[in-house]
Amino acid sequence: MRPSTGTRGETVPTVPPVNPDVDAEEVAALLDRGRALSTPVLRAAVDRLAQPMDTVAAYHFGWIDAHGRPAEGDGGKAVRPALALLSAEAAGAPAETGVPGAVAVELVHNFSLLHDDLMDGDEQRRHRDTVWKVHGPAQAILVGDALFALANEILLELGTVEAGRATRRLTTATRKLIDGQAQDISYEHRERVTVEECLEMEGNKTGALLACSASIGAVLGGADDRTADALEAYGHHLGLAFQAIDDLLGIWGEPESTGKQTWSDLRQRKKSLPVVAALAAGGPASERLGELLAADAKSQDLETFSEEEFATRAALIEEAGGREWTAQEARRQHTVAIEALDRVDMPARVRAQLTALADFVVVRKR
Repeated sequence: MRPSTGTRGETVPTVPPVNPDVDAEEVAALLDRGRALSTPVLRAAVDRLAQPMDTVAAYHFGWIDAHGRPAEGDGGKAVRPALALLSAEAAGAPAETGVPGAVAVELVHNFSLLHDDLMDGDEQRRHRDTVWKVHGPAQAILVGDALFALANEILLELGTVEAGRATRRLTTATRKLIDGQAQDISYEHRERVTVEECLEMEGNKTGALLACSASIGAVLGGADDRTADALEAYGHHLGLAFQAIDDLLGIWGEPESTGKQTWSDLRQRKKSLPVVAALAAGGPASERLGELLAADAKSQDLETFSEEEFATRAALIEEAGGREWTAQEARRQHTVAIEALDRVDMPARVRAQLTALADFVVVRKR
């Protein structure tokens, strides 16, 4: 797989065709519904945790501030809960059937965020200090572990055959998510990573849980494996599109939008899609980028780098075509995700909503 080269500074479109059946307000309503139906159950689950883990988790979710006072922090876009509820409806069940699945995937997602922030040394998430920065590394690890345990509890206490099937899918997705994180860390210490390896890593780290989100509600609603697998394929490719856009934001995103430092992925030596695509492209910019990144790998501390040095690396990635190729890959994965929905017999309105939600993921501000 060889990326195409582009012109430095070229504007790369990422917007897929507009879905005429569902407007932006309805997408917002779908996200709000996912948040509204899942949050009370999520809060009740967190309340089961022993002190101080319940308080630490509440801080992470944005329900309280660092001093324990009630807060209305940014709890995320709630894409995964929205998908879980829609997948229940895709199987002909009420949206509420998917609530335990929505809560379970949110718990696993946040388990991964708590651990990722610590492993990556990220001090900010959603425009506030991360848990490990406020409460210490030990609490970040313990609370993350506790959220993972709660996710399985929430499903298994339903006591149904469908709940058992859903739990198996969730645990498989979690194992893949962990595999992806391990791959991501190992790639930071390698000079070269292929595009195929990067896509496999991102399919595990991001695609697996979105795939589970898109199928778990259907499973709880009694869908057969053929239906659940098709919805899972939709979520998997949507996850790859989501991560491709995230990779663009990780280099070129504005801190006020991402909540992270400028050039955040470059600071952490991430072998993200724009980087590996640029290195695979060949040509003067690609070769110069490879030389700089090889030298960076021998450096003990990138904290001494100036903003101009990171900007130079970002410019070389763009000049070599990594930025354009990643935007194109996001669009391709978006298309494959939508095509997977053709394998499911579902209400037309639900199909339109799943398509619109996929559009939202790929059109996120860059």
